[in-house]
Amino acid sequence: MTRPRGVVVVTGSELVRGERSDLNGPFLAGELLRLGIEPARILIVGDDAAELEEALREGLRADLCLVSGGLGPTHDDRTVELLARAAGRELVVDPELEGEIERVSRGFAERLRRPYADFETGVRKQATLPDGALVIGVAGTAPGLVLETDGAVAVVLPGPPSELQRLWEPALASAPVQAVVARARVPERRVLRFYGAGESTVARALAEAGGEGDGVSATICARDFEIHVDLFAEPEARERVDWLAEELAERLEPHLFARDERRVEELVLDLCRKRELTLATAESCTGGLVAARLTSVAGSSDVFRGAVVAYANDVKAGELGVPEELLERHGAVSAEVAAAMAAGARERLGADVALAVTGVAGPGGGTPEKPVGLVYLHAEGLEGARPAELTLPGDRAAVRARATVAGLHLLRRLLSQFRHQSP
Repeated sequence: MTRPRGVVVVTGSELVRGERSDLNGPFLAGELLRLGIEPARILIVGDDAAELEEALREGLRADLCLVSGGLGPTHDDRTVELLARAAGRELVVDPELEGEIERVSRGFAERLRRPYADFETGVRKQATLPDGALVIGVAGTAPGLVLETDGAVAVVLPGPPSELQRLWEPALASAPVQAVVARARVPERRVLRFYGAGESTVARALAEAGGEGDGVSATICARDFEIHVDLFAEPEARERVDWLAEELAERLEPHLFARDERRVEELVLDLCRKRELTLATAESCTGGLVAARLTSVAGSSDVFRGAVVAYANDVKAGELGVPEELLERHGAVSAEVAAAMAAGARERLGADVALAVTGVAGPGGGTPEKPVGLVYLHAEGLEGARPAELTLPGDRAAVRARATVAGLHLLRRLLSQFRHQSP
């Protein structure tokens, strides 16, 4: 049985111009894959009517076409109009939808102290749908739609990622989409996450372990300076994908850190919870990025105590207790200062475990002895410490991002070696 195909169409000139990164395409493609639908293409198009219509026509040649963006009240929000044209449908006003959008718009008008007449044209526009379209919800004033055509189902969702993801669930529950899903075969999936091994190293290990074929396919993706491997198998290849995953894990065992999709910050927090430990950070060149990653996880407050961003030397001395003599002798970017920062964070913030980061992020400030990209990390806790010295490539943003990821993985390794574990 042939797996249904899906095409994702993402609209917005700001995406084409590079002013904003597309988050919806990867999310929707991942959802297609999860459902057993082959994600054939992600098309990113601007607001030009001819190009958007062409992309929608291509999407409607697939089994499922997922569209994001272009649902607003202004003249350049033309997704619905062009979808109707591509599908050969008339545009009709949905009175019930018009009433719902009107209620929301009248509230906006009142709060903004503007006459409702300013909104009226936009309300009528957003309530005008392709004939036969099913409304699956409204985000603000933008309706989500499902349209069944000859041979295809189109799902139209708002552009803001949070709104798109909220309306994706009712779209998925709709009868036309469920009919496509019923024809799909959800593949077996095995997940392996590696850190400290390059993409080519992982690809070579996969090939040496047997590689793709015989019902198994693989994706290898460098993401956040980690290597993410996803193995997919047809139901009849379950034994082979299990064997291949174990072979790859064994060959790259020192670099394997997860067999699921949890981010490294989630793993660090889970290890702390498991051992009933609290955590803090002391950051210089990363400027709080490690703390930001940790606190991005819901519920992190039960583990994470806080952070000190100590950029200036007097802050390192005053807030973290780093001896001034140590700063003068070794400099702020040194293994000795990193260790003192970690000790100070543990003491001042009352944490069991702490990570410190100090380095030269660039583009200036480097010397022959301490070049741009030199970073010292120090993680310490109740049962030991782990220092690290790195020379990281890239511009300032890359050095800071790489140092953040390296620090989180250093914490993970330190916590993994701790013997203490609460009952």
